[in-house]
Amino acid sequence: MMFAHGFGCDQNMWRDVAVDFAGDHRIILFDHVGAGRSDISAYDSAKYSDLAGYADDVVEIGEALGLKDAIFVGHSVSAMIGALATLKAPGLFSQLVMVGPSPRYIDDGDYVGGFSAVQIDEMLEFLADNHLGWSAAMAPAIMGNADRPELGEALNNSFCATDPDIAREFARVTFFSDNRADMPRVAVPTLVLQCREDIIAPPCVGEWVHAQIPGSKYVLLEATGHCPNLSAPKEVTAAIRAFV
Repeated sequence: MMFAHGFGCDQNMWRDVAVDFAGDHRIILFDHVGAGRSDISAYDSAKYSDLAGYADDVVEIGEALGLKDAIFVGHSVSAMIGALATLKAPGLFSQLVMVGPSPRYIDDGDYVGGFSAVQIDEMLEFLADNHLGWSAAMAPAIMGNADRPELGEALNNSFCATDPDIAREFARVTFFSDNRADMPRVAVPTLVLQCREDIIAPPCVGEWVHAQIPGSKYVLLEATGHCPNLSAPKEVTAAIRAFV
């Protein structure tokens, strides 16, 4: 099982979920370039100008480890990165788990992504002007669970540990991405895990993804916020186990 983290996070975000699968699966954790303890010198703005560059890394890791018919679990933007990886390297992954996925964050006609283009521009300007201030303001809102402030603090610490220049570019790539056309092409069994009260990927987005991926399974978790891998790891684990 390969677990991939979302924007502003690192592999540590999966610590309470991955451990429950370690007894019966080979677990693979990694940091996207610019996050966690990754080699920042490997970052290339051109390569990572869209999500395909990140999907290439996933394929490269899988091939280097000799994976075949593995399970990919991706949170947030990594749900789309995982989908692209299944298309790039058929046979590498046999199942896909998407946690809080969004193929497009910006509203477009009848499609509701949750944000206007103006809102995304303002958010990215705030991030560019004040990385630490953006992290402190956004982390609690993204995490939700206001009654458990330690969760927002953990996410804030993760945001703050991310290289600010790379974070700025990754945020732009993430929030301006549009992978809607790729969803009907996903050919592996897929589980869509959706949280309630998620300001980044609201339920209507998860439902849209489910409707577009042939034969996919959709589970609306009791968990709230955008990071159930931190806020409700046991529920996430149970849902994944029921699927795999």
